[in-house]
Amino acid sequence: MLEVIGVGFGRTGTLSLKVALERLGFGPCHHMLALFDDPGQIALWKRAARGEAVDWTEVYRNYRSTVDWPGARFWRQIADAFPAAKVVLTVRDPESWYDSAHRSIYETAMAPLPESGVDPVYAALREMSHEVVWDGVFGGRFADRDHAIRTFTEHNEAVRRALPAERLLVFRASQGWEPLCGFLGVEVPDEPFPRRNDREAFAEFIEARRAGGVDVAQRSS
Repeated sequence: MLEVIGVGFGRTGTLSLKVALERLGFGPCHHMLALFDDPGQIALWKRAARGEAVDWTEVYRNYRSTVDWPGARFWRQIADAFPAAKVVLTVRDPESWYDSAHRSIYETAMAPLPESGVDPVYAALREMSHEVVWDGVFGGRFADRDHAIRTFTEHNEAVRRALPAERLLVFRASQGWEPLCGFLGVEVPDEPFPRRNDREAFAEFIEARRAGGVDVAQRSS
């Protein structure tokens, strides 16, 4: 049963939040990269992108929290399905968000696949990300900087309008443990807030998966 719903776009510190939530006892936490280990969900998210009915309690049956895409695309439905769950909107400067997302997850999604030796799970997940994120959220226009930033900003504003203040935390990873722990009603750990924001590690991870490798897991965001 979900207790925490992260609704921020990818590249707003979502993997750092995932690690933090799991450290605080709200794991397992659903995240796009986790689908490499749970590929059976990929077809489900494609159906959701096409507007088919989804049983969200079944999707998140084994999870206590969720962050990042694909869940962030369906934040309204998920928040309605779990009305007692608290919601965290991760944010960052829109210009720096776009630059980061373009250089990492977007370029990876658009890069040609090798003619052979591709991890089939990676290929399926990439196809799903097009349906859910690049075509679904951004209407196939992420390369249009103004359009993508406007979509990002409008998403954040829609979340703020839709959810009551007592249910929503607008959060920057740079703020560290205190606001997150205060919002969730848990003690602050005696350790640094996790940082998972290395584009080089992300590229290394994806390259390993494209070639069928498995290592480098969860070092990127």
